[in-house]
Amino acid sequence: MADFFDQLDDKHIAMIAKQPMFFVATATEGARINLSPKGYDAFRVLGPTQVAYLDLGGSGNETHAHLAADGRITVMFCNFEQPALILRIYGRGRAVLPQDAEWDDLAAHFDLITGTRQIFVIDIESIQTSCGWGVPFMEFREERATLKKAHAQMEPEAWVERVAGRTQSIDGLPTRQTDRFIEADNG
Repeated sequence: MADFFDQLDDKHIAMIAKQPMFFVATATEGARINLSPKGYDAFRVLGPTQVAYLDLGGSGNETHAHLAADGRITVMFCNFEQPALILRIYGRGRAVLPQDAEWDDLAAHFDLITGTRQIFVIDIESIQTSCGWGVPFMEFREERATLKKAHAQMEPEAWVERVAGRTQSIDGLPTRQTDRFIEADNG
């Protein structure tokens, strides 16, 4: 049985804080549905009706393109331990890039990771919880270091040049690219 909420409460926030990964889904007319797993310590609750997460450069920039075109986003957390629970956040999202005026204030909520491309901010429209009885028990062992290593090994100028060439999604939707390489101690 699903329950809906207008904002995050303390139980929701505690559940989110315990999860080592989450999933993000976006879509827009005429484009593929994008569904991506996310890890690292990259998600923050900014308030009861707003959340954000760090986005590292990777294979594409579909989330950015979809949010610029449509704005709709769903974030899903699954509790792989007890109690069985799925939490979905439905909202409207937008990308904040390092060159944007609000970057510094927003970035202060995170321990930045080398290779961070942008921060997605999501204004929550509704939250849904459901039983999660079909979700298996799983134990978190460790994060994969591969993406962090790849970014740490790149020269900043080469990284910026590489992402600057990605001005559209796989479906041809435009994206706005970061103009700088984020280098962090924990990268």
